[in-house]
Amino acid sequence: MSRSFRLTRQAEESLVEIAHWTIQNFGHRQADLYEAEIIDRCEAIAKGTVLSRSCSILVDDMEELQFTRAGEHFLVFLDQPDEVIVVEILHSRSDLPRHVAALMTLKRTSRQLNFALQGFVPVGGRNVRQRPQDVPDIGGSC
Repeated sequence: MSRSFRLTRQAEESLVEIAHWTIQNFGHRQADLYEAEIIDRCEAIAKGTVLSRSCSILVDDMEELQFTRAGEHFLVFLDQPDEVIVVEILHSRSDLPRHVAALMTLKRTSRQLNFALQGFVPVGGRNVRQRPQDVPDIGGSC
């Protein structure tokens, strides 16, 4: 039985933002290609054919979440037995540890991580800045 994947509202919003930016800068054709690349990567995660890393290497006690690259973005996801939930899609220059830490804060203050996954909005907005040097590179785009 194959697993499915789904995007949280925040991940959907990020995908729309990525599409708008790509259309403005590279045109509709490239936006369609890049969106397909991200969706293909989500499908590959669900099939179990993608190498990923635990977010616990970024923030302690975040074993539940994984991350991997898709083009110029990171996919942060929850790998469950029956489905993959893509929590957020972040640019590779984003402060990934800060965004994961924001999830940790929500986890501690909410009843469960699932609450945070349903409508997560990163703390401090979606500021994009240079990625810290201590974030491991997990293999470029796929």
